[in-house]
Amino acid sequence: MQVQAAVWVVVLLVALALAFDFMNGFHDAANAIATIVSTGVLKPGQAVVFASFFNFVAIFVFHMSVAATVGKGIVQPGVVDTHVVFGALIGAITWNVITWYFGIPSSSSHALIGGIVGAVLAKSGGGALISAGIMKTVVFIFLSPLLGFVLGSLMMVLVANIFRRSRPLKVDKWFRRLQLISAGAYSLGHGGNDAQKTIGIIWMLLVATGYVAASDAAPPMWTVAACYCAIGLGTLFGGWRIVRTMGQKLTKLKPVGGFCAETGGAMTLFIATGLGIPVSTTHTITGAIVGVGSTQRASAVRWGMAGRIVWAWVLTIPASAFVSAVAYWISLQLF
Repeated sequence: MQVQAAVWVVVLLVALALAFDFMNGFHDAANAIATIVSTGVLKPGQAVVFASFFNFVAIFVFHMSVAATVGKGIVQPGVVDTHVVFGALIGAITWNVITWYFGIPSSSSHALIGGIVGAVLAKSGGGALISAGIMKTVVFIFLSPLLGFVLGSLMMVLVANIFRRSRPLKVDKWFRRLQLISAGAYSLGHGGNDAQKTIGIIWMLLVATGYVAASDAAPPMWTVAACYCAIGLGTLFGGWRIVRTMGQKLTKLKPVGGFCAETGGAMTLFIATGLGIPVSTTHTITGAIVGVGSTQRASAVRWGMAGRIVWAWVLTIPASAFVSAVAYWISLQLF
């Protein structure tokens, strides 16, 4: 009877993790499609199908380095249990729902990391956390938007110089086509980095409950397939409130600007995923969009909206950590 209860709890938590992954897809779909929709290259329905396809294709491109960081590189072995995982997921999901409702492009990734940290602190204190894994994530909170900004603005300057003698209509025509490539690359990076975070927490759960050996070098294949499917379906659903914020409220984008922002963002995601660092696709593309806008003139960026987004970034980890700590305590009373 006890084994059946454990199985039931594990199944429930896997389902909750996949629900988070689905929510990650529709919450962060805006990051992948906002520029291509706002520039008019694709209609919203076409854009989400396009992005969803590349989210799933990422399963064949990237190694499980980010999943390993989340699953084994943040919390000391033996600390994680079903209550910790429950608290982490509830903290992350709650923050995602709040920011989605208000159309604020916050980070699903850092909400999950904050959730894990909050639940672990509630159970065992700071000594149970692995400082190297936490520091990698914290450093890239600042580094990923900075890289996006630099690469996006450099791409814009480079393209402007290459095409400075070309007619605007001809440039627009070319970059409407090229933006399909850049948007596909960004969606590939989104799927590769973000799906692996959920793979990592399911892997963490399965190791903690004894269903997978801690020595295994990779998570079970069914978790990989399920997570990539979930994030792809979430992207297909779309997060239209955030699309408007990212695509129009930060700065006005043309196809050439959309191409440069997506390319700079995609390069950042590819680098981070290769290094096994769970980064925020939201932070990355926001930095790239602001970088592209700032190459025109400083007033092209709506800095008030950018400041509101930054405040959401600052609050994400502590807010989700607080909710996860409360959820951890509640779970002790439930199962």
